[in-house]
Amino acid sequence: MDRRKLIKTTAAGAAAATIAAPAIAQTNPKISWRLTSSYPKSLDTLFGISTHVAKRVAEATDGNFQIQTFAAGEIVPALQALDAVQNGTVECSHTLASFYIGKDTAFAFETSLPFGLNTRQQNAWLYQGGGLELCRDLMKKFGVHTIPSGNTGAQMGGWFRKEIKSAADLQGLKFRIAGLGGQIMAKLGVVPQTLGGGDIYPALERGTIDAAEFSGPYDDEKLGFVKVAKYYYYPGFWEGCANVSFIANSEKWAGLPAHYRAVVEAACAEANALCVAKYDHGNPDALLRLIAAGAELRAFPQDVMQAAFKEAFALYADQAAKNPNFKTMWDSFLPYWKKEQLWFRVAELPFDAFNAQASQSLR
Repeated sequence: MDRRKLIKTTAAGAAAATIAAPAIAQTNPKISWRLTSSYPKSLDTLFGISTHVAKRVAEATDGNFQIQTFAAGEIVPALQALDAVQNGTVECSHTLASFYIGKDTAFAFETSLPFGLNTRQQNAWLYQGGGLELCRDLMKKFGVHTIPSGNTGAQMGGWFRKEIKSAADLQGLKFRIAGLGGQIMAKLGVVPQTLGGGDIYPALERGTIDAAEFSGPYDDEKLGFVKVAKYYYYPGFWEGCANVSFIANSEKWAGLPAHYRAVVEAACAEANALCVAKYDHGNPDALLRLIAAGAELRAFPQDVMQAAFKEAFALYADQAAKNPNFKTMWDSFLPYWKKEQLWFRVAELPFDAFNAQASQSLR
């Protein structure tokens, strides 16, 4: 081999590598973010979406984009996650937008509305019906960017220390319930309380509150509510689902390379699907275990359901009349909700109702 040719070829390759290396480093910069969750680590599904997103982002960027996850209370309390993102204490969070309706009642739409859409319908509105664009337009006003990143599915109505036989039994009841559901229940005489997940059990145990809703059997079992309140009510009409949001500081989000943003979006979409699947898988067995542990299932009385439905839609009309942000959301959401209910009544409700009834014969 010609030694001079070999030397030239080797030198040219080294020079190319020297030029390429900084370019690669620039397109895959090392970035470190912190994420604060509104949930304790004991809730392996709701906190688990945070660790899942962080893991997938790191894997897809060869470890160059790291997201360190923190449970509620490790950096800020559960219900201050959004504030921490806004003020730059952390770059991102996993939380429910509905926790922050004190900033704007229109935040509720991103999570769910009482008597609103179920999980699949909510995803359809967000991803295909223009809902996510509206939510992002709203969030932009508060300096944050939002991505759907998990969902609890349909929820239970909560744990009560005493039986609810009619709407009259709600008078003066101290009930842990967040979002617009709390405002609706207040119209029925309830005294709403807002507490993070980790603070509910001691409040129930001490009698500081009389009842609490959180999620469904899988999470409720982990939080131990059956030990301090035996009446387990359904349905959780204030949340036919609960979309969990990955919320990032707008400036930090805009500063990410485009392919890093795409990776986060993909990881959140995956987490959304896996979160719902885990709840649908875990809730049935958890419900049976809770019943075995002493939980007494109760359906909310019809007068409670009817009164709450009436108050819910009166609240929406009132908010749409006085809050332009709410009206923008409502004008999109209401016709979509009506359309989805029609399809559900025709195709899914008869199917689900028949299966539920027929399954009894297989015992």
